[in-house]
Amino acid sequence: MIELENTEGFYFVGIGGIGMSALAFFFAGEGFTVAGYDRTQSRITDSLNEAGCSISFADDIESIPSLFKDPAGKERVKIVFTPAIPAESRILSFFRANDYWIFKRSEILGALSEKTDTIAIAGTHGKTTVSTMTAHILKQSSIDCSAFLGGVSKNYNSNLITGNSRFTVMEADEYDRSFLMLRPLIAVVTAVDPDHLEIYGDHKTMIAGYNEFIRKIRPKGILIYNYAIREHIECPGEVLGYTYGSDPSADYRYFNVGRRNDCYNFSIKTPHGVLGDIHFPFPGIINIENLTAAIAAALNCGVNEDEIRKAAVLFQGVRRRFDIRINRQGLTYIDDYAHHPEEIRAFIISVREYFGNRKITGIFQPHLFTRTKDHAEGFAKMLDTLDEVILLPIYPAREKPIPGVSSKMILDRMKLKAKSLLEMSDIPEKLDVKSLDVLLTIGAGNIDRLVEPIEQKLKKEAGE
Repeated sequence: MIELENTEGFYFVGIGGIGMSALAFFFAGEGFTVAGYDRTQSRITDSLNEAGCSISFADDIESIPSLFKDPAGKERVKIVFTPAIPAESRILSFFRANDYWIFKRSEILGALSEKTDTIAIAGTHGKTTVSTMTAHILKQSSIDCSAFLGGVSKNYNSNLITGNSRFTVMEADEYDRSFLMLRPLIAVVTAVDPDHLEIYGDHKTMIAGYNEFIRKIRPKGILIYNYAIREHIECPGEVLGYTYGSDPSADYRYFNVGRRNDCYNFSIKTPHGVLGDIHFPFPGIINIENLTAAIAAALNCGVNEDEIRKAAVLFQGVRRRFDIRINRQGLTYIDDYAHHPEEIRAFIISVREYFGNRKITGIFQPHLFTRTKDHAEGFAKMLDTLDEVILLPIYPAREKPIPGVSSKMILDRMKLKAKSLLEMSDIPEKLDVKSLDVLLTIGAGNIDRLVEPIEQKLKKEAGE
């Protein structure tokens, strides 16, 4: 157990990350001194500054505030880092050389999960949306919750939600086996498609990692998992397991899906009856599936049916998850975080289902050299389902280049004729607004920095 009683402050190396920043907001709200380093300024770091956190953008020991810089006082502080920070970081090296208490973000989350009834949402895709939906339903109900999210909820304009409840929603990240630090009461697993093979080596080992996470569920706890992955899941005997999905055999099954204007309506069969008359104004059939998982979790926390209906109709989404920026006659612009072939497939299917036969142009930034190497064929196959594709160079994140691995690997495998490879600096200038109908920006890297410039250009040329 991580001792917090005699701690005065937390220093976050990589404080601007979506998971790290949620912890920084939390500890700042608890009255601790919070500081940190990040490579670049962002909307998140601006918000952290406003919350009283001290942030530097120089990987320089001199930028460390005095509370954290004096090794004589190191017992009073905790250092938290993300695996995305390079090992050669000067700041992280200083803390290591002076034997500070240094923890991974997952270790801190694990310590917090021990103190609460945690609902941990895992999966190679969908976990941020399901986490945010689950937190929203609980927050709108008499049950309440706190939540550490991997995206910014548009309902609460934050990736941290605080409340007075025994329940805390947490994303359970499989990268670096971080989710093995958690001890949830309820766990949800959305998908186990091959990903992070640079960590696990192969798909079989990755699935074994998920089943190890499942064994972390507390005795008499609950596991909720997608019916489509049932053959991969090993539910412990002391845990109550439920499936969800559209299959007639799923324990929580959505059915009778209809749509009127921009709102879905549907019902869910549960182990205890039918929850009907659900109205959901958020796009994409995949999000009905995601909502079904969230509703299953919420029902097992004691949320009642009327509270679920109310929450569903009020859900606004997550920034960078099917994030509709413009939607008017003749022009739609949607931004999405999808960065795995299966995520892209689900995203494109949802766009096609929602917007019909309109022309769809996608701008895609691959994320990580290893993921591009492992999934170049899959990316090409999914992107070929669009009408036009613009590829950007790979966003490396924590990785160094791999010889021969580039976005051209995907481009050369694509059969689509309307394809090109551009630098980020070429966009949005080279976007021909007159040729656009539905525009998508897709990726988990710094493609998000194009969102506002693209949105501004589209609105300007439309005379808005």
